[in-house]
Amino acid sequence: MAARMATSHSTAPQRLRSVRHEPFEKVVERHGTTVLRVCRAVLAPTAAEDAWSETFLAAMQAYPTLRAGSNVEAWLVTIAHHKAIDQLRADARRAVPVADVPERPSGNGLLDSWESDLWAALKTLPRKQRECVIYHHVAGLPYADVADVLGGTPDAARRAAADGISALRKTYLTSTRERDAEGATT
Repeated sequence: MAARMATSHSTAPQRLRSVRHEPFEKVVERHGTTVLRVCRAVLAPTAAEDAWSETFLAAMQAYPTLRAGSNVEAWLVTIAHHKAIDQLRADARRAVPVADVPERPSGNGLLDSWESDLWAALKTLPRKQRECVIYHHVAGLPYADVADVLGGTPDAARRAAADGISALRKTYLTSTRERDAEGATT
């Protein structure tokens, strides 16, 4: 039998007994709505609930190894971001069977409401601007956490979000006002 060499890491790392995480159920209660808002902003409504579930399943497995003092909300939004991108990639590869091919394609699958208009306006933004607007203004993350999720600096995230909001003000608000004016005259 070969002798085992002693190293500074000869045993599996163990969590300090004094470091405790709050119960995972409390984490889901506290941050579940934020994660769902992020998933709904990035994905279609039907896919958002699946991404939400996958986010918390992955988080539950990794939660015991999360460092004490970590920003749990930013960590969960990062996981949700990755799950949403995974789902978008999978959807892009998946064929959708239909009985009859429609003459014109449908919109984005959302119900007719102000949310569908806003969703369409968000989709016209460049990816980085769209994600910064969603993570900061919809999910409520500070720019430092947005930068951690997407990569880059807080200043770059702030600039991208500001540019995105500026573009939305020009396109979304202008088209909404025009539609409202048309409705008032008819």
